[in-house]
Amino acid sequence: MKLFSLSREIAIDLGTANTIIIEDGEIVVDEPSVVAIRKTDDSMYAVGKRAAVMQDRDSPSSKLYTVRPLKKGVIADYKACEMMIRGLINLIPKKTRLVKPNIRMVVCVPSGATPAEIHIINDSCLQSGAHELYLIYEPMAAALGMGFDVEGPDGVMVVDIGGGTTEIAVMSLGALVVNESIPIAGDALNQDIIQYMDKAHGMRISEPTAERIKKQVGSALIDLENPPEDMHVVGPNKATDLPLTVAVSYMEIAHCLDKNISNIETAILQALRKTPSELYADIVKNGIYLTGGGALLHGLAQRLSERMTIDFHVAEDPLHSVAKGTGLALKNVHNLSFIIQGY
Repeated sequence: MKLFSLSREIAIDLGTANTIIIEDGEIVVDEPSVVAIRKTDDSMYAVGKRAAVMQDRDSPSSKLYTVRPLKKGVIADYKACEMMIRGLINLIPKKTRLVKPNIRMVVCVPSGATPAEIHIINDSCLQSGAHELYLIYEPMAAALGMGFDVEGPDGVMVVDIGGGTTEIAVMSLGALVVNESIPIAGDALNQDIIQYMDKAHGMRISEPTAERIKKQVGSALIDLENPPEDMHVVGPNKATDLPLTVAVSYMEIAHCLDKNISNIETAILQALRKTPSELYADIVKNGIYLTGGGALLHGLAQRLSERMTIDFHVAEDPLHSVAKGTGLALKNVHNLSFIIQGY
């Protein structure tokens, strides 16, 4: 027990869909990036999983409303984000301490974040209790979490498909040599599914339902070797409001996701076009690495490999690569050239 510890070190992967917190090298919090707020006084009622189950269930007469503070990888609601970070930090299992410790925090940020957006992230983290703050760009954290020597000379290319953004980066010698960030990722694919279910089946579905469809039968290809079974979705008929049950196949979801997956392909090609020839040769030799929740979409790595004639590899633990890398950055905060001092 650290009875007299005057410091506490935590790493935060602040994601649009999920937030992961690491302390002492272990994942201690892995929760949806959602906060439930009381309408009476705008105070926090619940955070994470407890708040997520309330999404799309509130009404004008409800005493609560839910907020996802991050949109497209950046903070859209400053106050709700500060509230959420505080709430998630409070979910960390308690350790007996005689003195309230100072918090050193490393937080990952989208590589395409503007100075204004980074300033908001800084303020949210400082207001939530950080005494010493450092930032790391998401692609760097992802590569670090996958075990790459990001300060070495070889080119490393990572495609991180998160909830709000897809981060595409080529790294070498501790720097982002090429960086593309587009607002097309898991949330955009969910919207594709919502619109498809409305047009093709006349059914209204919520975003959480679209997320479940994406995870179960979402696909980047219309021809899979080991296809998932059809998913039976229940929802209201948009014309009659009577119950409707639809069997959804991976092939129809592949069709509805095709346009945005093509947009991700275009962004990857654009990044490759900007890559210096020596680093390009490294990438062709070693392949491109997919991480983030979007990397788990059925057939995505195969589709990208076939379209670009470069091998695409899915990270061993795509959901936690960024968080693990942020945790490693926390341990080496003064030794890594790409760590940014907060202000």
